[in-house]
Amino acid sequence: MKMDRASGLLLHITSLPGGHACGTFGPEAYRFIDFLACAGQSFWQVLPLAPTGYGDSPYSAFSAFAGNDILISPDFLCRAEGLTPPTPVTPPDAGVVDYGSARGFIRTLLRVAATKFQYAAEDDRHRAFTLFCDQQQHWLDDYALFMALHEQFNESWVSWPQPLQRRDSQALAKAAEELADAVFLHRYIQFVFAEQWRAVHAYARTKGVRIIGDLPIFVAYDSADVWAHQELFLLDDLGQPLLVAGVPPDYFSRTGQRWGNPLYDWSRLRADGFSWWQQRLQRALADCDVLRIDHFRGFEACWAIPAAAPTAEGGSWVKVPGAELFGRLQTEFGTLPLIAEDLGVITPEVEALRDRFGLPGMKILQFAFDSGPDNPYLPANYPERCVVYTGTHDNTTSLGWWQGLRPEEKGQVRALLDQSLGRMPWDLIVVALNSPAAWCIVPVQDLLGLAGNARMNQPGCSGGNWAWRCADAVLTPQLADELRAATGAAQRIPASI
Repeated sequence: MKMDRASGLLLHITSLPGGHACGTFGPEAYRFIDFLACAGQSFWQVLPLAPTGYGDSPYSAFSAFAGNDILISPDFLCRAEGLTPPTPVTPPDAGVVDYGSARGFIRTLLRVAATKFQYAAEDDRHRAFTLFCDQQQHWLDDYALFMALHEQFNESWVSWPQPLQRRDSQALAKAAEELADAVFLHRYIQFVFAEQWRAVHAYARTKGVRIIGDLPIFVAYDSADVWAHQELFLLDDLGQPLLVAGVPPDYFSRTGQRWGNPLYDWSRLRADGFSWWQQRLQRALADCDVLRIDHFRGFEACWAIPAAAPTAEGGSWVKVPGAELFGRLQTEFGTLPLIAEDLGVITPEVEALRDRFGLPGMKILQFAFDSGPDNPYLPANYPERCVVYTGTHDNTTSLGWWQGLRPEEKGQVRALLDQSLGRMPWDLIVVALNSPAAWCIVPVQDLLGLAGNARMNQPGCSGGNWAWRCADAVLTPQLADELRAATGAAQRIPASI
């Protein structure tokens, strides 16, 4: 993957400002792209766009292939279907995503829109819907039925009647017939999602802005993926996980993190040439220009935790055929436009896997100042082929990080950077922009100079995450000008912008 010197901003769709309870693919997305272009930015990095389940984490979704309906713009949906735009649900706190209100509002509207669409005279849009369903059939049929059944039983698939749990063909056919309207609704939702997101993506391209997506390595246990492909995961005879994913004790948690995702049966995946992964990557690359591969080290070895263990401390490293997987993907796709999230416990073997396929790794400035001048996260130690971040969605904001340092720690940061750092976090942004890293990504919270209460996620904490939302009118022309000047001084504005 070619990496000319460039930069961008990290902001999830849900965090966009706007008149509804959640950021959407509506006018706010286009305004943000305009801001990026005016600010000389080449990238918009988002979090996974999948339909979230418990806790609203985009890294725990009902499908690795589907899109989240709360991101659909109600205004654009009404325009497409000729409906009267409803009064938006305005959250009591404009700075927080109201997932419950957003989900209820858009789902009610989608039911009305789907019914009208289903019984309207056939036109070009109906033909586009049929083509979409045919092209995406390999995952869409299972997902639509899974969601219809999930709504009917209101519990995890492992608790459904056994014929449905074990995917008896007659039981599945009967359910599909009885729940035909609900199945149609979920196909329609995915069609509208793809229609709106691809319009946003196309607009970004006209402005010289590329989308960096995010591909979690694991999938949720209560997902269409596991239900439809139980043979690809390490499950017992009752469909329960034998081993689950996580990470050992680290910077974020003294007991490690027990994510709970079922581990893959890599021998089964290998047996058919990793076709499930090929389909997954093809789907993801249709929606984005570049993908950040979350938890890349799990492709060399993953932390396997006995499913009955309450924490991650009792896990162990289990080898994974990552080289075979990426070799097959490279054969199928050619150049792999991937960023390896190589944070955490990284070994020479992980680095060798990353470098073998030419994947850029990540550097986090907040990690750079606790171990002297040889710290690999210090800009002086960066290879050119990497992506630098001031922080990620899992870190506190850079201002929150700075405010949490003791005076002597702040002195160490100043000494290592040889700067007075009188304007944080802007000073850290400038350091990142001027680093040797080919690409630089800054969370919007850092650009706005927000404190730790604007943090997106705190790993190991089950509540209060993923809810931060950007305020209206803070991404001003003046801020775009300042960012553009700093980006230009760092020689990161390509000719296309």
